[in-house]
Amino acid sequence: MQTCTSVLRVRYAEVDRLGAVNSARYFEWFELGRSDLLRQAGLPYDSMEARGVALPVIEACCRYVAKLGYDEVIRVETSLEVLSPLKLKFSFKVFRDDGNGKETLAAEGHTVNAAVNGEGKPARLPQEVVAALSRSS
Repeated sequence: MQTCTSVLRVRYAEVDRLGAVNSARYFEWFELGRSDLLRQAGLPYDSMEARGVALPVIEACCRYVAKLGYDEVIRVETSLEVLSPLKLKFSFKVFRDDGNGKETLAAEGHTVNAAVNGEGKPARLPQEVVAALSRSS
């Protein structure tokens, strides 16, 4: 199955008054990871929509492990765990770069995304999409 890594830096707007990343921001980073993984597989999200397929999130979960703050470098590791004709399950791990090649797990979670057509009704993923996502990264 596919895996992908996205690296970014925590922006000031992502941090709350207590100096910690707002919990909702992790789901935005999960979206970034999903988009990067699809792009890596040759399936940018806009090309999926052009094929008449959308992937709305139907389940989302995040477990917060360690505090992240402003200007820290993070790595989002995204894996496609389940690929079926009707849904996908992505797992995510967010790591803080502690320097000198060391990292701390800051959060982990998953999303389940349903395949729907342009009218928002359940649909099967096109075979070429399944094939592209079935290849190892």
